[in-house]
Amino acid sequence: MNTVRVLGRSAEEIPIDRPSRPRLGRSGKTWSPASFIFSDLSVARNSGASSPAREAPIDRRFPESAGFTLVELLIALVLIAVITVLMFSGLRLGSRAWEGVEAVSEQVNDLRVARNFVTQTLRQVRPASVVVDAEQRPVFAGDAEGVELAAPLSEHAGIPGLYILRLVLEPAGEYQRLVLVRWLLHPEVLAGGDDYPPWEPLLESGTAPADAGPLDRDIAVGAYGRTVLLPQVETFALAYFGVAEGETEPAWLEEWVDQPRLPQKMRISLGTPERSWPDAVVALPGGDAAGAGQFTSEPMSVEGSGTQSSAPTRPAAPASAE
Repeated sequence: MNTVRVLGRSAEEIPIDRPSRPRLGRSGKTWSPASFIFSDLSVARNSGASSPAREAPIDRRFPESAGFTLVELLIALVLIAVITVLMFSGLRLGSRAWEGVEAVSEQVNDLRVARNFVTQTLRQVRPASVVVDAEQRPVFAGDAEGVELAAPLSEHAGIPGLYILRLVLEPAGEYQRLVLVRWLLHPEVLAGGDDYPPWEPLLESGTAPADAGPLDRDIAVGAYGRTVLLPQVETFALAYFGVAEGETEPAWLEEWVDQPRLPQKMRISLGTPERSWPDAVVALPGGDAAGAGQFTSEPMSVEGSGTQSSAPTRPAAPASAE
């Protein structure tokens, strides 16, 4: 039996039972508590640990200074610049496409409005005659480049009633423009005024006079006006189908002048530099009936001039414009 001396007690020994045979370790050597303690101390000494509060091991899987290199930063900036350029290019392309669609739509809309107005006016043409130099002459007259007729207009165009409407081309730079000139079918209006010219037959008046009046403006309380239907016209041609005086069979003619009746049909070719539409054939009212469309109304005198006019309706005289 072995004894161990305990500190704090003088000469006091505590008996400890020990096995009679020595214990062997895994290596086959004799095992003892002292050998176990010294073996741990040797391991700690060999590992380089000087105290229990040693530093934690460093993870070497990532570099100590994490960040981007200059090459990586330049590549990222280049990619951002390319993406930005592509985005702005797409937006610019979309904006140009939208502007192009709006421009084409506006051009087509102008042509469509002018075409619809002309065809609707032809469908409402009325037989009317005017006495010029003691000779009764029909209002309707036209050639391949212009036409003059009598047709009603709504109150939106000025004074409601029957008007003499003239569709002609006027020079306007590189291209010509299609202009609608209107006179209220009344003696005082046809005689002219201080700020607008008197009416003369289409084929005798020639080009628009210098004092024809301003464009897109009503004069004489709306009894006279000049309106631009199309600002740029590349193609404008007219043809007339009917039985001309002295003929027995209807045919297409390039002009219709001093005929006792209206033509049966009219063909209109109208186009702009950007857009053109197929020719339109319009049937005039009463043109197919025998004796229809003839000028049979009685003329009325116009004071102060050698012109008289006749029409199915005679509106009240407009107030003079100052």
